[in-house]
Amino acid sequence: MTRRKFTPEFKTKVVLEALKERKTAAQLAQQFDISPQQISLWKRDFLASASKVFESKPKSKKELEDEQTDKLLKVIGQQKVEIDFLKKALM
Repeated sequence: MTRRKFTPEFKTKVVLEALKERKTAAQLAQQFDISPQQISLWKRDFLASASKVFESKPKSKKELEDEQTDKLLKVIGQQKVEIDFLKKALM
């Protein structure tokens, strides 16, 4: 017998139903055709990693480049304002 593969979406759906506590694990197991132990395992894993959802994600290379470009453009703008000010002061 081959092992069945479940998508993350399916697992999430089952876990969210289990967290609602409207049905017992046995009822959910029958509804989704899986074992109650599997539901408990997925629920435990889900709750253990739930806090990671709120962790900040590392920025991508493009985001870092965009930030650096914005900073440089801000510096250039500031320098242009200062140069224009000094030109007027010399006249």
